[in-house]
Amino acid sequence: MFKYVFFLFFCLTVHAQKVAVLKYGGGGDWYANPTAVPNLIKFSNENINTTINEKPETVETNSVDIFNYPILFMTGHGNVYFSDADADNLKNYLQSGGFLHISDNYGMDQYIRREMKKVFPDLEFQEIPYNHPIYHQSYDFDALPKIHEHDGKQAQGFGLFYEGRLICYYDYECDLSDGWENQEIHNNPPDIREKALKMGANIIAYAFKN
Repeated sequence: MFKYVFFLFFCLTVHAQKVAVLKYGGGGDWYANPTAVPNLIKFSNENINTTINEKPETVETNSVDIFNYPILFMTGHGNVYFSDADADNLKNYLQSGGFLHISDNYGMDQYIRREMKKVFPDLEFQEIPYNHPIYHQSYDFDALPKIHEHDGKQAQGFGLFYEGRLICYYDYECDLSDGWENQEIHNNPPDIREKALKMGANIIAYAFKN
């Protein structure tokens, strides 16, 4: 474990202002919402004093390159599959200080819950209360913005905690990353897009600090 901690510390020191999109197996559309993370980066750089590289990288789950990034973004609509090597690599990354944001783009829930059990068999997703710091970084939230309606369910934020640290944030029935996309793609109202971007900026701020 020491080599992973040292490697992540080195990478986060050198590459602290870079983020990546996670490419996973299973046939799900990991590439969904291609304008989302670039727009979030631009918003964060303009509003919360980050200096993130404007073009997010793409990294595969079993690659050592994930250790280059303090935060990984993951989304999609369908199947997710982690091999044993994927799960081990992601576990080492998260235990060593990395952070994963998962945005269910509708249809991902059953798969991501199953696959994250491979990564952390003993951890359960917990709903994160609104007094948690992730909701009060640069912007204050007492409810997640609901970007799109699917099943009439409440938007929820779930998390995995390792040794008391939030290592994975999962937005469900929220479509948060849809709200980051170019306006003409979904025609979301400006106020909804702004709320989505502000919550995304909070996630980035939290990942960079913790």
